[in-house]
Order: sequence, then C-alpha cells, then structure tokens
Amino acid sequence: MREHYEHDGLAEQQLAADPLTQFTRWFHEAEQAGVPEPNAMVLSTADAAGRPSSRTVLLKGFDRRGFVFYTNYGSRKGSELAVNPWAALLFPWITLGRQVQVTGRVEKVGRDETAAYFRTRPHGSQLGAWASEQSSPVSSREVLERRYDDLAARYPEGEGVPVPPFWGGFRVVPESVEFWQGRANRLHDRLRYVAEGSDWRVERLCP
Repeated sequence: MREHYEHDGLAEQQLAADPLTQFTRWFHEAEQAGVPEPNAMVLSTADAAGRPSSRTVLLKGFDRRGFVFYTNYGSRKGSELAVNPWAALLFPWITLGRQVQVTGRVEKVGRDETAAYFRTRPHGSQLGAWASEQSSPVSSREVLERRYDDLAARYPEGEGVPVPPFWGGFRVVPESVEFWQGRANRLHDRLRYVAEGSDWRVERLCP
C-alpha cells in the first residue's frame, strides 16, 4: 500500500513567525477540509525505565502556554507522566497529507482551569470520569455499567457533578514543533521550530 502525495509544498517563507500561529492556521484548515476529529492526537509517554506507550486522546485547548488534554491521573499515561514528565504529540491529518509533531515537558493544569473545563463536559462524560478507574483491570462490562448507574442515581441530570480529585488536565509545553507536508517522490517537507529561550529557530529536516 502506497499513497502518492500530490499536495502543495511547505516553504520556509510560508511559515508563521511562531509555531502556535502556524499550528492555528493548519488546525483551522483541517477543520474546514472536513478532517474527522482534527483535535485527535496520538500522545506518547514513557515510564521511569524509558518503556514507551501511545494512545489517541483529544486536544481540549491550546495557546502560547502549550497543548492541553484531560485524563484520570491514575491512568497509565498519568502514572508515566508523574515519573517522566515529557511527552510527544502527533496530529495525523492524513487526508491533507499533513502531520504535526509536538515534543516537550508536561505540567499539570491548575484546578480552577480543570473545573471550568469539567463543567463544559456532557453530564454522561462527567459521570464516566468517576465511574472508570482508567487503565485498571475490571472484572466485567457489567461492573463498569453498575458503577455508572449508581452515579447516575446519585447525580441525576441537572445536578452538579463534582470534579473528581483524581482527574484533571495536562499541558504539553513545546520545545519543538514539526510541520510535515507530504510531497511527490517521498521528498516531503519537514520544517521544525526549536525553542531558544523566548524565540524560535526554524530548521528543515531531510524526509
């Protein structure tokens, strides 16, 4: 299986002055092009011994401070970030022949910001955050659904669901952001921003 890329290229002169502006531009273009769930990203973490793991999560916010997602702090990714606070993100916008890779250190989002986001989640998702001991073994689907039903009875629709103390946000603070554009003959464009203090240096990588 091989896809032949016929997309327009990405030249240094087209890049924004900073990676957030460039990411915002590409993110909106992915939305406008109808890319399914353009905020879906592959999050890669590693444990204290350096053994990696990856999963797809949803980007829930981004600004000059970094890229934010939410999870159970006791999940595998949460446990790995607690001992090794570095991560990589990959946005695979395949239909556009594009991908963006972000690498950087990770910090927890403040509880006020977490609570503000939690209140925007659908009621069922709020209950699900309590019901699931994420990444822990569970004896059956029925056990998980019973937990959910018990919580639904305790917090019916319309009642406020408290934010779980074991649940919250992480922010990936970028040290590098690479923009990849597929080109013909596998001569892809790879332009990477690298943080240098408060400034950014751009370098072209061989495909």
